[in-house]
Amino acid sequence: MKFVHQSGSGISALFIRRAVATTLVMLAIVLFGALAYKKLPVSDLPNVDLPTLVVSAQLPGANPETMAAAIATPLERQFSTIEGLESMTSVNALGSSSITIQFALNRSLDGAAQDVQAAITQANPLLPPGMPNPPSFRKVNPADQPILYLAISSKVLPTYRLHEYADTMMAQRISMVSGVAQVQIMGSQKYAVRIQVNPRTLAQRGIGIDEVEAAIRQNNVNIPTGTLYGSSQMMTIQASGQLRSAEAYKPVIVTYKDGLPVRLGELATIYDGVEDDKAYAWYNKPDSSTRAIVLAVLRQPGTNTVEVADNVKALLKQFRTQLPPAVNLEILTDRSATIRESFDDVQFTMLLTLGLVIMVIFLFLRNFSATVIPSLALPVSVIGTFCVMYLCGFSLNNLSMMALILAIGFVVDDAIVVLENIVRHMEMGAPPMHAAFEGTREVGFTIVSMTVSLAAVFIPLLFMGGILGRLFQEFAVTICVAILVSGFVSVTLTPMLCARFLHHNHENPGRFYQVTEKFFDGMLHLYDRTLRFTLRWKMAVLLLSFAVLGGSIWLFQQIPKGFLPSEDQSQIFTTLEANQGISHLEMYNNIQQLIQISQKDENVRAFFAGFGGTSGSVQSAGPNFGRLFFHLKDRHERPLHVDQVIEQLRPKLNSTPGMRAFLQNPPPIRLGGSLTKSLYQFTLMGTDTQALYSSAQSFETEMAKIPGLQDVTSDLQIKSP
Repeated sequence: MKFVHQSGSGISALFIRRAVATTLVMLAIVLFGALAYKKLPVSDLPNVDLPTLVVSAQLPGANPETMAAAIATPLERQFSTIEGLESMTSVNALGSSSITIQFALNRSLDGAAQDVQAAITQANPLLPPGMPNPPSFRKVNPADQPILYLAISSKVLPTYRLHEYADTMMAQRISMVSGVAQVQIMGSQKYAVRIQVNPRTLAQRGIGIDEVEAAIRQNNVNIPTGTLYGSSQMMTIQASGQLRSAEAYKPVIVTYKDGLPVRLGELATIYDGVEDDKAYAWYNKPDSSTRAIVLAVLRQPGTNTVEVADNVKALLKQFRTQLPPAVNLEILTDRSATIRESFDDVQFTMLLTLGLVIMVIFLFLRNFSATVIPSLALPVSVIGTFCVMYLCGFSLNNLSMMALILAIGFVVDDAIVVLENIVRHMEMGAPPMHAAFEGTREVGFTIVSMTVSLAAVFIPLLFMGGILGRLFQEFAVTICVAILVSGFVSVTLTPMLCARFLHHNHENPGRFYQVTEKFFDGMLHLYDRTLRFTLRWKMAVLLLSFAVLGGSIWLFQQIPKGFLPSEDQSQIFTTLEANQGISHLEMYNNIQQLIQISQKDENVRAFFAGFGGTSGSVQSAGPNFGRLFFHLKDRHERPLHVDQVIEQLRPKLNSTPGMRAFLQNPPPIRLGGSLTKSLYQFTLMGTDTQALYSSAQSFETEMAKIPGLQDVTSDLQIKSP
């Protein structure tokens, strides 16, 4: 048979003729894709954070009802006019109010912050004049878990020295890192001089407590002293009026009696202490337990967890050089570590998938050059997708990488179709160049239609709204781009390589070809027999198909359903709640019992415990609340999943009388704007507070009776004496 060489027309013919240009185009795709891959941030999931702001206000001494009526209500009325507001929740406690504002996903966080600041300014004339500071806001989702827990401890130095290092040297510097929203100091032990006045001594000497207070205030001032002007020099007077230690307060004169001064040291016990002596935090390992200051680093919504954590950890080496040798600085838990492990697993899965696909191609084609040609479509398509991901602002996360893994099976199909048709022409005796032109021309339209139709399957995911739409947007775009790039590669690079490097020797096949050919002939014979059997028993096969369909529908209804699967991040967050009105000494003893229980658990690597002070949520900042945060051993070092560890720890931690422990595995996405004691929450609303309080207690009682529910509780705290 004689074949006439045809130059061909169309895009494929152009790339077949211009081999150098085709090579340069593909190298450009690979180069820019590799550069984009290096710049893509790493995350666990796509950014689905709702733009969230928290407004805080303080009025010392005001009860919750006053905080709600005088502060929260005027602010909420102004906030309700802001564009894009999705939800607004306020929590009022003794002397403090916290308003959590969530905006729509398409709302800019910086723009929302400007609107909130303007609303606070408009509400200022309506707020009580006795507020020590105007309301302030932070760009933080209070329901989001910290990305880093840092523990600073010492067996020698007092806790207020640790607090000074943590607050002034570390927390302020970490807050300056881009993407850090807030640094919470747990177990705060800020230095203060404590003065305990003896009331009997005051009564005997006829001195009022107001005189003592006035004397302390007048003798501890920080005001400019003045300047001395001379004929040739000017000097600023340096005379500090601040008292910085307990010893400095003792000589302070309160008043004069019978012409003699009465000093503060005669009326009171004065000692160096801390502002909040009812706040404690411990950093615990299985073999030790020390008082500590714990710093919880929270990121801003929309920022990358791994990048922010890396920038914060880069400062730790500098901190360690500045801290005294007696101070230990350790990372209690790092959320970015689990994200990196998950990303490494996904990368390994992708490489394994690539290897398996290439192996299967080789087993069926049984030709080295025929295997290499379609295999080149895989890396070019995947690497080229990284360019689009970078331009779209995506990240390398579990969903986008899963899209690439799925795309590996799709992108090779087009190249194999082109290759097989070209090989068919070569088997008919056509030279490689002619076979490339004709083979590509015949299936060109088929390749385009296959590519477009396959990409169109994932387009509806782009039109999904809300959290799900944002979650699957990167998945849909990534897999669509990979499929489209593979279609382009299949009609350009693949036929060009076939025309120049494909060699087909069907007349003298190798030994491997002969051995495998017998195996494939056996498979074909088996398929032929099963096909004839199904055609003979058509009704039975049809009934079996309907049975499988019905069983699938039944199994779909029986399978548990959820938003996201439970991940094992080696972390357990525990909220501790004691009876309302408990003394801080009793709370201290209860926490110590829980610490001893936690130290004995073989799954725990380290943890911190504490109560009082800052806990990250107004709902759990009362004197009867505590917290435990467990950092478990790595998954391969323990036999139990984190959910099984929780079920094992729950009865142990709830064995202390008067204490309840609420354990939860932190979910990868927090949809709410408040940190609660459980993963699911009902919200009751009403205009009559007394009816609301009564209904809440009844509702909690009835919910506890439902089988399958555990840790049923309420954030209503109205029983404190």
